[in-house]
Order: sequence, then structure tokens, then C-alpha cells
Amino acid sequence: MEDPIIRDTTVDALERRLRDAIIDGRHAVGALLPPERELAASYGVNRTTLKHAFVRLMKSGLVETRHGVGTRVRDFWRLGTAELLPVLVLRDDAWLGEIFEVRRQVGTLIGELAARRATAEDIAALRKQVLAVRAGADSSQVQLADAEFHRTLARATGNRVYLLMMNTLFGGYLPVRQALAQPFQDAVAAAGRLHPVAEAVAAGDEAAARQAVDAYMTDTEALMRFTGTQRPPALRRRR
Repeated sequence: MEDPIIRDTTVDALERRLRDAIIDGRHAVGALLPPERELAASYGVNRTTLKHAFVRLMKSGLVETRHGVGTRVRDFWRLGTAELLPVLVLRDDAWLGEIFEVRRQVGTLIGELAARRATAEDIAALRKQVLAVRAGADSSQVQLADAEFHRTLARATGNRVYLLMMNTLFGGYLPVRQALAQPFQDAVAAAGRLHPVAEAVAAGDEAAARQAVDAYMTDTEALMRFTGTQRPPALRRRR
């Protein structure tokens, strides 16, 4: 299958070029960007396009704009939050490996704690979500149902911080999820990987839950990883 054609808008292209210039240090942390008229002219765009790109950069935490002062590059490595993850993943696929690492470590802790604390209602919700994964009509539905299973698992810990952490990890993963759909092509197999997790939690077996989550994370990570020319365009490292 040929790589899909990426249809960037002018705002998309400008955002990406400004983002790369900031992260690469060509626009230094703390520095004011050139005046809008000058910056727009240097990229061959109008000021409206530049303003739209600035809105996106502000949302991702890379710049801040103050009326009468201008647009300044934030110290994003010191002040940035996980909101930057989607931007960084799209720019450099090495970040995806780090997300996988955290996903596995946090996931096993969540599974263990869920086995200790899950209520009957939590267990019923987990089993229901396994069935939702199995019933997915296509890989997209299966993938989203799988993500909801992990939110349900985090909710079963009774610790709301874990739920927010899971949402953060999904924030970095979901923007590129179409390129990581391999584990979700077969709905029955996808449900089969989650079933041991749900049943270990239902049994209250913390060690089994940890082991089941680790097996799930390891298996799906292996299926998601691409190498060389097989890597989709959205995840190829930008040079």
C-alpha cells in the first residue's frame, strides 16, 4: 500500500516550521519573535495565517502573546506539561518510545491497584468494555474501545490522578493512532488481550493483574512499532 497523501494547509505548514524552529532553538527560549508583519513576510504568508499558527503554538505551550509586547518563546522544557506530547510525537518518533515506556510502567501499577480496590461496579464496567472491544466493527472502533477500557481500569483504582495520567498518555497517542492501528485489526484478538486483565482484577489478584497488563503492553507495543520504510509518514522522524 502506498503512503497516503498528506494535505497540509498553509497554517499546518507554518505551524510546523515555527514549531521546529522553536524546539530546535533557532528561536531562543525567552526571546521575542520578530514583529508579525516581518515574520509573516519572511514565510510568505499573511498575518491572519500567522495569527492562526500562533494560536496553535500557544495551545501547545510553546509561545505566549501579550498585547503591546509581542509573542515570546516560553521556556517549554521547564514550564511545559504533557500537553506538548502530541506535538513532540508528531515531530520526532523517538518520543513514542518514551511514551511506550511510561505507558507500560504506569499501566502495570494501575492494574495492580485496580485489583486491590475495584468495586463490583468497576468489574462489571471492565467486562462490558472487553465486550465493546470485541464488538468493534473496524479497527478505529476497536482502538477507541480499547482506550476506554484503560480509562475504566484507571477509574477502578479510585485514584483520580491515575485517570488524569492515563488521559495525558492518550493525548500523546491518539493524534497518531491511525498509524498505530495494527493491534486492533482483529477485534477478537484485541479483546482476548484485555480479558486476562479484567479477570485478574475481578479476582482481586494483584500479581496476576500486573502480569496481565505487562503482557498486554508488551504485545501491543510490539505490534505498534514500525521500522525503516514501513514507518508511516506521520511517525517518520522530521529532520
